[in-house]
Amino acid sequence: MNLSDFDFFLPDELVAQEAVPRGQSRLMVLDRVDGNVTHDTVNALPSRLREGDLIAVNNTRVLPARLLGRRVPSGGAVECMLLNRVDLSNLAPEVVDRSKLAPEVLERQPGATGAETWMALVHPGQKLRPGARMRFEGESAESGVLIGEVLEQRFHGRRVVTLWPEGRGSVEEIVDAIGHIPLPPYIKRDDTREDRERYQTVYARERGSVAAPTAGLHFSEELIARVKARGVEVVEITLHVGYGTFKPVRTNVVEEHVVDSEPYTISNQAAEAIARARREGRRVIAAGTTTTRALEQAALDGAGRVNPGRGEASVFIYPGFRFQVVDALLTNFHLPKSSLLMLVAAFAGRERVLAAYQEAVRQRYRFYSYGDAMFVQ
Repeated sequence: MNLSDFDFFLPDELVAQEAVPRGQSRLMVLDRVDGNVTHDTVNALPSRLREGDLIAVNNTRVLPARLLGRRVPSGGAVECMLLNRVDLSNLAPEVVDRSKLAPEVLERQPGATGAETWMALVHPGQKLRPGARMRFEGESAESGVLIGEVLEQRFHGRRVVTLWPEGRGSVEEIVDAIGHIPLPPYIKRDDTREDRERYQTVYARERGSVAAPTAGLHFSEELIARVKARGVEVVEITLHVGYGTFKPVRTNVVEEHVVDSEPYTISNQAAEAIARARREGRRVIAAGTTTTRALEQAALDGAGRVNPGRGEASVFIYPGFRFQVVDALLTNFHLPKSSLLMLVAAFAGRERVLAAYQEAVRQRYRFYSYGDAMFVQ
């Protein structure tokens, strides 16, 4: 398949820049059998569900992973976007040359003085080479201070960075106090205090993502209660969303693209509930593409069965993929030529999905993370 097969025209003004109250977004309902499209609101979702359905949601929590600070000693502005924790002791010598590290950096590892080592995106990259130091602090002294040092330069602006607290507080506590919510690059504004709450699902528990599982942003506590009152079972799984969710497909041939892997965890309770629903012929509904990837990866790893445990979701889902678990999908509207659009096209058919997207544009639906939703059944 060609990348151009997944392109469509999207006016810039349809990219949502602000969130509406939970449950009040519009909902497009797509029948993947006949392609029929109807229009509703997310608040009416319970009426679209059947007694006995099971909805799986992703309970990951977004880190305030964007740190804004100053270079030391020049004072120039610097930005550091934390991607994922790494264990310096496990990195191969070709990744980090320990012979070039200062003794105090080697000492500032987990278990020593509370330092943490992260893979990060930094800016300005040309000035933040190995040995460069950074200082991050909040508006008040109570927030704490973090010092960072670049250990190794990687590709596409990535750096291995060690962070340690200056004075009291842990790295995690200070990041939570001074970090900014990493809004997606297509939201063209600075984050606000309101985004700290709104860019999380109401069931966010497991810290570890740099982007929200956006289909879940539509659920309020009241909406979840009405879903359950409908006789629908709700289970939680965890997939930590990485920055790779924004990774563009750079190959003209779709099949040559490689998605970044993301860690997932499925509890005994969730695995048993999903197995029971499948055994009884009840629908398994995935709230979001991240949930879909976790469940389908688990089924691939488990020879068709979703087993409890941890894993890495590396499956690239595009048309031709055989779904083993998911029977219906709640999702937002995605970027043209993106891997997430390809996943939805794999589930409902490329022609039907693109026709639905064209209708969404005509009907002025709002797109992407803070936008409207689609229920594919």
